[in-house]
Amino acid sequence: MSGEVITYLTGAILITAVVPVGRADDILRAARDLGALGGIVHLARGTGARERLGLLGIAVEAEKDVVNIMVAAEHQELICEAIYRAGELHVLGGGYLYITNLEKVATYVPQQALERLQKNVKETE
Repeated sequence: MSGEVITYLTGAILITAVVPVGRADDILRAARDLGALGGIVHLARGTGARERLGLLGIAVEAEKDVVNIMVAAEHQELICEAIYRAGELHVLGGGYLYITNLEKVATYVPQQALERLQKNVKETE
């Protein structure tokens, strides 16, 4: 194992939106316009009350786009509202979103950013 120290970020949340296929690009664009750095989209399938059709009430699988976007907790309301509108979640069958608090996030953080953070912490003490 290398001698590198893992830097954990805190104060992050994960916004997840489950929407009909084709709406993910609009959601990502809306979040990016507000400063979100990126997101992950994957295709999922599931069943729900609206998919029960046909003889014997057999469930028909429905494909959905699942969009995950990690943002700073202080921006969650603004970005969630933009996602809600861009994803057309206000219409019947438009999908839903939920927020997950992230305890720790580990990723590459440039040395300059770490030094800036440490400087800010010392100034506030």
